Amino acid sequence: MIVATWITFCACRSLARVLLFPSSSNSPPSFWETLASVVSSTGTMGNSCVCREDSDLEDHHHGSIRVTRGQARRVDHGAGVGADTAEARSSRPRDPVRPPRRGRGPHEPRRKKQNVDGLVLDTLAVIRTLVDNDQDPPYSMITLHEMAETDDGWLEVVQSLIRVIPLDDPLGPAVITLLLDECPLPTKDALQKLSDMLSLSSAVAQQDALNPAKHRNTTAVLGCLAEKLAGPASIGLLSPGTLEYLLESLSSEAHPTVMLFALIALEKFSQTSENKLTVSESCISNRLAVLESWAEHSDYLKRQVGFCSQWSLDNLFLQEGRQFTYEKVNLININAMLNSNDVSEYLKISPTGLEARCDASSFESVRCTFCVDSGVWYYEVTVITSGVMQIGWATKDSKFLNHEGYGIGDDEYSCAYDGCRQLIWYNARSKPHSHPCWKEGDAIGFLLDLSKKQMIFYLNGHQLPPEKQVFSSATSGFFAAASFMSYQQCEFNFGAKPFRHPPSVKFSTFNDFASLLPSEKIILPRHRRLALLKQVSIRDNCCTLCCDVMADTELRPCGHGGMCMECALQLETCPLCRQDIQTRVRLIAHVS
Repeated sequence: MIVATWITFCACRSLARVLLFPSSSNSPPSFWETLASVVSSTGTMGNSCVCREDSDLEDHHHGSIRVTRGQARRVDHGAGVGADTAEARSSRPRDPVRPPRRGRGPHEPRRKKQNVDGLVLDTLAVIRTLVDNDQDPPYSMITLHEMAETDDGWLEVVQSLIRVIPLDDPLGPAVITLLLDECPLPTKDALQKLSDMLSLSSAVAQQDALNPAKHRNTTAVLGCLAEKLAGPASIGLLSPGTLEYLLESLSSEAHPTVMLFALIALEKFSQTSENKLTVSESCISNRLAVLESWAEHSDYLKRQVGFCSQWSLDNLFLQEGRQFTYEKVNLININAMLNSNDVSEYLKISPTGLEARCDASSFESVRCTFCVDSGVWYYEVTVITSGVMQIGWATKDSKFLNHEGYGIGDDEYSCAYDGCRQLIWYNARSKPHSHPCWKEGDAIGFLLDLSKKQMIFYLNGHQLPPEKQVFSSATSGFFAAASFMSYQQCEFNFGAKPFRHPPSVKFSTFNDFASLLPSEKIILPRHRRLALLKQVSIRDNCCTLCCDVMADTELRPCGHGGMCMECALQLETCPLCRQDIQTRVRLIAHVS
């Protein structure tokens, strides 16, 4: 009776308003709309909180159709996931401790569900336009990250990366790493579902030989996950089938790019000690001993395989009776090289000291061993991979912030040439240049004229206009330097062999004027360097950062010390309390 009376009252009021205001543009809701809202509110009283992202007010009448299509899409991409309860359980947020990602702003359009393959390809296409370290991620990347917040969404993104990234794009593997590195860590259930979906084995590695992109992308995904995970999760992912798949991908019948990323994946799995033992027992060193001969191959893809095989044999998968590369390489004519003591933590440097490669998800940097203060100097770089690298000149004041993505050209003390994105970098700002994109085998020339205060960059002998902005901050103390995005590699020539495209002006080379002791030319494998470090005795009053010079400096205003002035000058915040440093005071009384 009460409900009937309420409905009659609403009907009469609606009729009266219609009669009184027939032409009003802001007419109130009709009777049926009012009735629908009443019934709707009474029917959803116990569950009236609706997620803004999941609601669609403007498409209210098509809501049931949209949900059905979304469910169908999940079934298509996640066949065999399980019953409704399993689906609900797998859709829960995976990392409640992790802070929420950037949400939609008040004036931004609501991001709707899109085709995952299209979003991945959009990210690949737009990645070259990301030229600012503080720039917001592109729309497609944000949407993929939102999708990956649940297990089902994460699995859908991973499968799309494997399915659609093309083989011939030099940034393809880097985009796989970038997207997965920014996504939340997968749960144990998600990893198990991924293993079940892939069903990897040696037989799978032999299938689809004419589709190497699928296998390259699969091995790249495995390598990225191995780098992110640790302990039991990494051990569980390296199942017997996965190990067979990766080892079979190293066979001579496989495409070189598949071989390369299978080897990188095995390297990253071996960061966990138990996995390293498992991989070593598979006799991988015998396979790598064959591939090591490709280190000087004229095919730049095979050369990458040879480089990584040699590095793994020297650093990870040691072979009994094999001589380390640094023990047999001829360095008599090498007087300048990349400085293995002035490099960020994950960069790989060849035993010759002239070739470098990054396989980490960070932006790794290195300087050379020789510094110049006056005159005209020139060196060349041969491009082995055509992805993102920033190569040029830097002083000692230039900082390597590999995990923040800052490298050469990202501060006022360095300037760099980027041939992939066709940019010149200085002080974290970029401007386009007129050279075409570099490609494998190109020779990049770097001329530094300190008398005219200018830098000139060359691509296969074709020069750009001089760059002079860096000289407003530094006029001497320049090193050859470079930064590398994931899976990038190049070779340096500091004058030990003839240049391919020498400039027409008179110049000097590092190799003619530099000198290194025989011990300074040796680039030891990491395990040998660690063994030597354990034998080093450190004085009680030495700097806690460089462990070399006496600690004689105090930071103000916090008052913390324990470091030398040279190290203190490279800090902006105190390493103990993170307070900003205003002044650095040398404590003369402490010097004996």
